[in-house]
Amino acid sequence: MALRFVACLLSATLASPVIADPARPADALLDRLGLPEIVQIMREEGIGYGTEMARDLIPGGATQGWQASVARIYDTDAMEEVVRAEFQESFGDTDATPLLRFFGSETGERVVEVELSARRALIDDGVEAAAREVFRGLDGSSDERLGLVTDFVQANDLVEANVTGALNASFQFYAGLVDGGALEMTEREILDEVWSQEPETRADSREWLYAYLLMAYEPLPEGDLEAYVDLSSSPEGKAMNRALFAGFNTMYDNISYALGLAAAKQMQAQEL
Repeated sequence: MALRFVACLLSATLASPVIADPARPADALLDRLGLPEIVQIMREEGIGYGTEMARDLIPGGATQGWQASVARIYDTDAMEEVVRAEFQESFGDTDATPLLRFFGSETGERVVEVELSARRALIDDGVEAAAREVFRGLDGSSDERLGLVTDFVQANDLVEANVTGALNASFQFYAGLVDGGALEMTEREILDEVWSQEPETRADSREWLYAYLLMAYEPLPEGDLEAYVDLSSSPEGKAMNRALFAGFNTMYDNISYALGLAAAKQMQAQEL
């Protein structure tokens, strides 16, 4: 199993003013990126993911107890708190000025608006399938928009970051199953199992990532996308992306372990 880790994970509700402590530029940046909104979307994704997981693991599927556990695990306040703390630690004393300037501009607002819209749309399985098909049709071509997206992906090593995050989350899920008593596996056996999934995880992560980015940035004028690629290639942009992955990866690790524990409890209850 692999949770999906996406690009910069940027999104914003642009009608809301930014309110942040000026002494904490990392928090100001996260507010401008719309952290509460993206966390809410991730909760919606997680609720759907929990239903799929129950069909595979729990006899009888998603019981009321399981649904309550999943809803509790995907607690948006707790999710946001983890992301903010890890982002702050990773971002450190990086100068946020050029980032705040960009995401406060008309171009930056368009970028985060389309990212949010695409991320929410991809909750629908049919939309996701169609977006993947678009990427498959372009993969390996000289399409200019694909080239810009590739520049963006490579500037921030996004495929590798997504794969690493997904594998780590998978490890934590197995660890939760083991600690919850549903499985008997050593750490070495969990690692071997997770690494056996690496090729499939890499292929799926790359396809989903490109499908998402192509869908998100399709409405953007080429100049806007070029400006965003330039920003993401800057030291400040790279620091922001590293910090975002630090925050969201830790959040997903915590969620995955908790899901493993909850699944183990449900599996054992069904066996009684």
